Amino acid sequence: MTENPTGPHRPASVHSRPRSLPVWTLLASGVLAGGLLGGAYGVVEPPSYTATAYVVAVPTEKSDPAAALGFAQAYGRVATQLAVLGDAQVRAGVSAKVLQASVQTATSPDAPMVAVTATSSRPAQAADMANAVAFALTRHADDSKDATHVELQQFARAVRPGSPSSASPVVTGLVGASAGGLLGGLLLLVRPRRTPQEPPRSASVPGPALAADLHGKL
Repeated sequence: MTENPTGPHRPASVHSRPRSLPVWTLLASGVLAGGLLGGAYGVVEPPSYTATAYVVAVPTEKSDPAAALGFAQAYGRVATQLAVLGDAQVRAGVSAKVLQASVQTATSPDAPMVAVTATSSRPAQAADMANAVAFALTRHADDSKDATHVELQQFARAVRPGSPSSASPVVTGLVGASAGGLLGGLLLLVRPRRTPQEPPRSASVPGPALAADLHGKL
């Protein structure tokens, strides 16, 4: 019987466990992916421009400032209705449907003033839309001033904006990175926990001396 000169034969290691990635890689991947998507959105999406015109409600001799304040609130809600936008579309150079989607109004509880804000991808068009709706609103108020005893007057015209009001690619990239990091953190919290497993035990092989004794006994 010949003995193995290199010693007892050791079995090949059973399946080695794959090394798992560090926990922070999921968070870093979310931040990177979100930043890239946000920056790409800021580059692809065209910039938007915002312009605002202001009109003020003025009471006549038969009214008082309190009534003007109340009618200013009412005119702020009427400004985006089709009756006003239909009159403004020719002056604005766009359809009433575009005006309805691009124009918003705001009023103050302390001052009888209406702010007409328009947003467009072209700065000149944003100013034209805001001024057109403000002008149409003053005409509608003038038609009913004998009954309301309140008239609207132009307070400030909308001017062509010099810079876009939309976020730059840098800002959208930062927002996307924050959202991606938040999503990655949530995935880390809800991921299943792995229980530690015992390493597999290697099969014991009898040494040469023990094997010879057993063979002699047989």
